[in-house]
Amino acid sequence: MTIADILMMIAVVCIWSLLLVNVVLIIAGYLYYIDIEGEEVPPIKGEAPFVTIMVPAHNEGMVIIKTVESLLALDYPHHKYEIIVINDNSSDNSSVLLADLQDRYPGRNLIVINTDKITGGKGKSNALNIGFQRSKGELIAIYDADNTPEKTALRYLVGEIMNDDSLGAVIGKFRTRNRDASLLTRFINIETLSFQWMAQAGRWKLFKLCTIPGTNFIMRRHIIEEIGGWDVKAIAEDTEISFRIYMMGYRIKFQPKAVTWEQEPQTLKVWFKQRTRWAKGNIYVIVKNIPLLFNRSAKRIRFDILYFLSIYFLLLTSLVMSDILLILHALGYVHTTIAGLSLFLWLLAITLFVTGTFITIITEKGEMRLSNLWIILLMYVSYCQMWMVVAAYGLYAYVKDQIFKREVKWYKTERF
Repeated sequence: MTIADILMMIAVVCIWSLLLVNVVLIIAGYLYYIDIEGEEVPPIKGEAPFVTIMVPAHNEGMVIIKTVESLLALDYPHHKYEIIVINDNSSDNSSVLLADLQDRYPGRNLIVINTDKITGGKGKSNALNIGFQRSKGELIAIYDADNTPEKTALRYLVGEIMNDDSLGAVIGKFRTRNRDASLLTRFINIETLSFQWMAQAGRWKLFKLCTIPGTNFIMRRHIIEEIGGWDVKAIAEDTEISFRIYMMGYRIKFQPKAVTWEQEPQTLKVWFKQRTRWAKGNIYVIVKNIPLLFNRSAKRIRFDILYFLSIYFLLLTSLVMSDILLILHALGYVHTTIAGLSLFLWLLAITLFVTGTFITIITEKGEMRLSNLWIILLMYVSYCQMWMVVAAYGLYAYVKDQIFKREVKWYKTERF
């Protein structure tokens, strides 16, 4: 067996191991969706708790009013929640728009915090810490500035967390409201349903673990106080705070009936900037939490650490190595006797990918369309391959930031 054969075999084993893990998560997630389909979300017993909703925003004038108006329209008792918008060092007309909105709703608990380049402009975590200092709620909910939550979203989140003391946080689901805007947004819609929410459902079903997304979730106030707020060095502040909640002994539950709709990138340039930021942020969290693999008290969350570590390092390395070897084999520079086997496994992987992805998206109303099969197939050979570039560039950006000691700042996702 040649060196090329050995490297190819290692790559194939790694790729298929992770593929099978994903298949298991899909099956478990699908079973979870079936389990809760006919279940009612736990009602809020007794008097509803006071909730603070925080919305960090930087130059979000294009979308912020629609977001705040949707939060004001929630079917939660109006005197039992406040909305704090942290208009963080914005240079657009956000402050004027928000001031007008306050005038239109004088009787509501709508608070706007306008920061400048001295107090703000240092990223989402810093903005959340500023807002938290003004908050009064025993529960803290977070929504991104481009969100339009369904009216029941907050009530469902509160109902879940108030009925189970073991929960430190409850996450809802976000959907793509501009899914038909472009081929890219259709890819993102499928990715969100299949690789984010079905994986979250599967991890909850199997391990009672979930990772907080950036929006549409609720946490207990005392947890934030005990951990000292959000890590200002973390770009992926949601993933980072999830691990700290785990280490406190709490669980994070996924309630897919609590839904918000958000705007996704409509151009490749905007998408690439957003996803490389996510990749860089998650790599920071992985590196920060690797020591927990050897911590006995972190036994419950080792799967998540290994899961993220495998995706951003092992899978990326294996995919790049196998692609390079196949190209070199085709050009005649190296010889590998398992190239034919690799091709067969690649075709089988595509079949599993298309089948598994289609099964996951049909859990959502309106997604059981034959056209989605072609979108998924096209997604595999294009969108999924771009992920390798995103992950590699995210790793490069992380290393570069560490070398040059760069400060965290707002990475603005362009709105449409």
